Amino acid sequence: MCAARWWPRVVGVRIGLVVVGIVVALFGLLFTLQGVGAVGGSPMSNTTTWSVLGPIIAIVGVVVAVAGWRRRR
Repeated sequence: MCAARWWPRVVGVRIGLVVVGIVVALFGLLFTLQGVGAVGGSPMSNTTTWSVLGPIIAIVGVVVAVAGWRRRR
């Protein structure tokens, strides 16, 4: 297969993984802030569950973004 055919797909997958990872990490940060009560106005505010799950979700997002960034060509 010619490199010109598969190259755009690989770049698209890499960019997609990085974007998805960043979005998931931002949601994890938001969930963490809601869980500790820094962001109010939600049923998730001041809830221990989101204080624990938020950082885990954020770490998963960072791992996905880094995996997308470091993915081999």
